[in-house]
Parts: sequence; structure tokens; C-alpha cells
Amino acid sequence: MLGCAAAQAGAYPVTVRSCDRDVTFERAPTRAVSNDVNLTEMMLVLGLKNRLVGYTGIGGWKTGTARVRDALRGVPELASQYPSLEVLAAARADFYLAGWNYGMHVGGPVTPATLAPFGIRSYELTESCSHVMKQAAASFDDVFRDLNNLGRIFGVDARAAQVVAAMRTRLAAVSRAIGHPEPLRVFVYDSGTDKPMTAGGLAMPTALLAAAGARNVMADLPRSWTQVSWESVVARDPQVIVIVDYSAVTAAQKQQFLLSQPSLARVAAIRDRRFIVIPYDAATPGPENVAAVETLARALYPAAFAGPAR
Repeated sequence: MLGCAAAQAGAYPVTVRSCDRDVTFERAPTRAVSNDVNLTEMMLVLGLKNRLVGYTGIGGWKTGTARVRDALRGVPELASQYPSLEVLAAARADFYLAGWNYGMHVGGPVTPATLAPFGIRSYELTESCSHVMKQAAASFDDVFRDLNNLGRIFGVDARAAQVVAAMRTRLAAVSRAIGHPEPLRVFVYDSGTDKPMTAGGLAMPTALLAAAGARNVMADLPRSWTQVSWESVVARDPQVIVIVDYSAVTAAQKQQFLLSQPSLARVAAIRDRRFIVIPYDAATPGPENVAAVETLARALYPAAFAGPAR
């Protein structure tokens, strides 16, 4: 990895598109901070742990796994939720990898514009760009674009290409296995009791479900992660519910809550007790997305993955 970076060190400056901005890098960042587990995993899968001076936004949301904690050993968590400008400046960061509602809020204290005077360049997660510009439905191309752009920013283009190629190969294997089934109707349950938080058409689970041969019942909503009404869930009658596993509320507790709601009793997924659990880092854009597709496809269409009868 170090040899790859050195071999491409003369390729600067590089300019990448980040949402509606062009960002130019005269050299590879050396003091990066990543926010959220999925974005931090992008750094790790590209072999960029040694460029991290810290990460943020994992402990406070309880999104980390034992695997991630082990991989990040020696790298400090600078803030358990969103970092402040002061935290990033104190770390002498020169790069912030985040997104809208993934470490930055529109109009909030930490944005590309407020970071610039501190000499901190930023890159925004493509899925999150819908908060600041018109955006098409979520797709794996968004994730591939982010990985390739990070490869260019840090001078590890070849490693990024390898990661993307491996992800494409695994996705193709799932597609071959499931063929062209009649898509099952799926509701993504993130959190919430009075109103559920779910994935609209601009959020990554829409792409995950499509790759697994299913359909997000909220895909027609031109929003990313968003709140809806329970009445709309009932009206769309999902056959399966995907639970995003994170936070202090466990997946088992989320499932029990759904089963205990009289208003949902006639929903097919509730009636048939058909639930699939995927971790937060697999539901949000990042290298674990392919694992989510594999989990979803096997649970949705188990016969497609059954071995020959003996």
C-alpha cells in the first residue's frame, strides 16, 4: 500500500467532485478525520488507517462492531457524535470525511465552508448530497464513486479500483443466484416509535434491496433517511421488514415493538413474522454494502442459495 501511494505521489494536484463542489488537493492529506462507522470503514478498506488522526461519531450512536473497534485500535475517537470546529482544529486535521447528516448539518457549525478557513478540506458522502442539491435515486455507483474519489485524493487509486472490482464481482454472483424474481415488498425500519425512521428512494437501502431482488416500499419518496407515518406502512403492506441494528435499542427490541403494535397486525411481514436484521454500517454507504446484499438475498430467496439435494 505504501509503495502504491508513493508511486502515484506525482499525480497531484487532483480535483474531485463533492456534491456540488469541485475540491482540489495539492497533495494527499496526512491528518484525516472520518465521521461515522461507514465512512471510517472506507478509509480502512483503502489501507488509510495511517492517515487518520482520529474518527468521530461512532461511540455515541453505538454503531461500531468488535471488528471495527479492533481495526481502529490506536486511533482515537475525537468526539462520540458530531465533532465541533474546535475539535477538528485541535487535532490539526487537514481533511474531514463526512456527509450531510453524517457529521454535518445544513446550516450547522461544521460545513465545508466553515472548515475552509482552518485549512481543512472535506469530502461529502455522495448519498447525502440530496440535502444540498437535486439527487437521483441511491445506487451502488454512488459508493463506487466515493471509493474511487478517495483513492484519487489519497493517491491509492489502484487499491480503490481493486476494492470496487471485488464488490462488483460479489454483486454479480448474487444477481446470478437470484435471477429475476418477482420483487418482494420490503420496509426498512431504522428507529422510532411515534413515527418510524426509514429509507426513502435516495437512501442506500433502496439500492441494497434492488440488488437483492426486492423493492423498498418507500422508494417513491424523493428523500433520503426520513420519517413516515405508520399508516403509510400499513397501506404499503410490506412482506418483509428489514431492521437496522444500532443504538441502545437492540434489533430484538425493535422487532418486539413492531410485533406489539395492534395497528400493524394485518401487515404481511408482521403476520408472517418475517424480519431481516442488518447492521448500521451495512445499511449506510460503504464497503459493507455487499455483505448486506448477500444477507438480504439469502433471507429473501433462500431457495436460490440452497445446495443440491442429497
